[in-house]
Amino acid sequence: MTHVPLILQPVQFRSVTAKNRIVVSPMCQYSAVDGLGQDWHVQNLGAKAFGGPGIVFTEATHVSPDARITNGCLGLWNDAHEAFLTRLASMIIQAGAVPAMQIAHAGRKASSWEPWLGDGFNAPGVNSGWLPVAPSALAFSPDRPTPHALTVSEIAAITADFAASTARARRAGFKIIEIHAAHGYLLHSFLSPVSNHRTDSYGGSLQHRARLLMEVIDAVRSKWPTDLPLFVRLSCVDWIEGGLTIEDSVQIGKWLKARGDVDLIDCSSGGASPAQKITSIHPGYQVPFAEALRHQAGIATGAVGMIRTADHAAEIIANGRADLVFVARALLADPGWPRRVAAALGHPFIDPPQYLRATPA
Repeated sequence: MTHVPLILQPVQFRSVTAKNRIVVSPMCQYSAVDGLGQDWHVQNLGAKAFGGPGIVFTEATHVSPDARITNGCLGLWNDAHEAFLTRLASMIIQAGAVPAMQIAHAGRKASSWEPWLGDGFNAPGVNSGWLPVAPSALAFSPDRPTPHALTVSEIAAITADFAASTARARRAGFKIIEIHAAHGYLLHSFLSPVSNHRTDSYGGSLQHRARLLMEVIDAVRSKWPTDLPLFVRLSCVDWIEGGLTIEDSVQIGKWLKARGDVDLIDCSSGGASPAQKITSIHPGYQVPFAEALRHQAGIATGAVGMIRTADHAAEIIANGRADLVFVARALLADPGWPRRVAAALGHPFIDPPQYLRATPA
């Protein structure tokens, strides 16, 4: 019997087992109405779930109306949202994958336009726009409004929003929660010295800048069963002088490992500032971040970013550079990409029975 490549073997986190190491990465679709998903979300995630991945994430799912990146972003703060997401989770399970949810707050990048409208924002009171919030009153870019610097009591209220959305995600049937602390959104903006100029216990040292992330983890875990896994997405480097470094992120990884309640770090990068300068963008350019945290912090990691071929994805897992591969662009182009990977590696999946024999109606 031929050896099954590690990427196609099951992987377990706490009580949850995924059938392989391929993950449908969170991908914003900007197609919700008042936070409520639509038919687009059903067909989008349904196609990908039946394509053969082990884990399927919702797009960034926001914890309050003002937490959204755009007016079209998905949310989870009311019963209608919960009912819709219950349907999504059930569909993903029916497809044989693990349903996962990324919960998020956009911070100072909130109230943006949907990307196909351009790189702009809705000013407070214009097109249902609102004033973004942040650790400090520092705009993301010169053309954007100065955000409101959060008070300690307002920080506590946002932490409570994360807890409330987590409780709803559990009731909806999701099996993995990921806290979004990357890409310049709220939790990353606290972590990064580029955007956090506070002088209280939420600013200054890396430990203080990481305080909100730790409090959100506590809040999420208070509503998330101990037998279910919790992931965290980090921007491991800011790609800007004076920003987060890989050494900072390794330290954060060590803290998360020591806590014992975080199971994996999803390793991305950038997004803190439009002044970032990424030295080279190529397939696998972010994989070294996952590799560094996995080996130096001793915590499981996910690799993400331009992973497009079967051999590349298999190599990352086989060589211990990460525990999961998070895939986005390849799946947008081909929802059946995991099936193509398995076939290329010599271990084709059994297709859904509806696809096994296509006969004219």
